[in-house]
Amino acid sequence: MPSRFELLVFDWDGTLMDSAAAITASLQAACAELNLPVPSEEKARYIIGLGLHDAMRHILPDVDPAAYPGVVERYRHHYLLRDGGTALFPGVAQTVRDLHASGFMLAVATGKSRRGLDRALDTTGLAPYFHATRCADEGFSKPHPGMLEYLMDALDADPGTTLMIGDTTHDMKMAQNACVARLAAAYGAHPREDLLRYAPLACVDEFTELRAWLYQNA
Repeated sequence: MPSRFELLVFDWDGTLMDSAAAITASLQAACAELNLPVPSEEKARYIIGLGLHDAMRHILPDVDPAAYPGVVERYRHHYLLRDGGTALFPGVAQTVRDLHASGFMLAVATGKSRRGLDRALDTTGLAPYFHATRCADEGFSKPHPGMLEYLMDALDADPGTTLMIGDTTHDMKMAQNACVARLAAAYGAHPREDLLRYAPLACVDEFTELRAWLYQNA
């Protein structure tokens, strides 16, 4: 049963789904196809978690924003080609089911589009276990606190009993902006040293550690 936190909010890509490599490769392929500057792997991984249009502004700052929709369309094309090769990190599905059964409220705050998240939830079979979800195309993108504020309002949760779990500095800063505690996943898109700057309660190196921390501390 929950003792410290009532609401656990998970990021999706890089936290629950092992998809960072597919996202990075898809962004690079889209830019190459359109003869635009191809971002380095480091730069492409940095934008994971942001809404697509915010991501475009970061990786293509010198490109006319009118070109962004075309890049987004080709990114989605390339990601769908790789989507079948992505999977949940080992232990995620059972952990989500167990946390749900233990009485936690569970939510997702993601840079994915609503269409993309719904497809992922359906494919993984996890949709019934999340009480609410919020996507970047439904409001403010990370690190604005809007996603967390929406989820807390929808589920009548308090910032003091809410925990944000994510693998990027965007997740950590969003939680900080919303006055919410945070748990960092250093096995995802952003380096451990960057995540630690946002004073997470813990920073874990694999999902099994994340699961153990939640069972012992949440």
